[in-house]
Amino acid sequence: MVPLELAIRLRDAGLTWKPAVGDWFAIPDREMDDDLFVLSDMTIQVYEVPEGSLIGFNGTTEWALDDLDKDEAVWLPREDQLRDLLGAAFGALSRVGDAYRVTGTGIDVLADSAERAYGEALLGVLSGRTGDEPPPDRRLP
Repeated sequence: MVPLELAIRLRDAGLTWKPAVGDWFAIPDREMDDDLFVLSDMTIQVYEVPEGSLIGFNGTTEWALDDLDKDEAVWLPREDQLRDLLGAAFGALSRVGDAYRVTGTGIDVLADSAERAYGEALLGVLSGRTGDEPPPDRRLP
């Protein structure tokens, strides 16, 4: 998964999140920036309410946190999710010494991890899109 700072930049560039089981997320600005959470069928679930999506924490006794608005959480996409989001723009991932390079249509990114390379490549794709195109929709199989 990408680091929180990159996930925030992706969100701010227009990446949308449709929470699904197995997704990792963080809750910034609540003195929990270093804590990572994963959606599961048992302990952390997404509930749809008329106002939007809520992330519910079931059986958590260590915090006074029952649920939170989805928009208060920041999705931390995994490598496979980032690759899927790049879609047809993705060409290849290669190792260059201790770094990773993602190339494709208008993409050439070198980073210290595969996740960061995919994330920076997606950030470039999102930043280069025209204003009338919607951001990628996060609907993975």
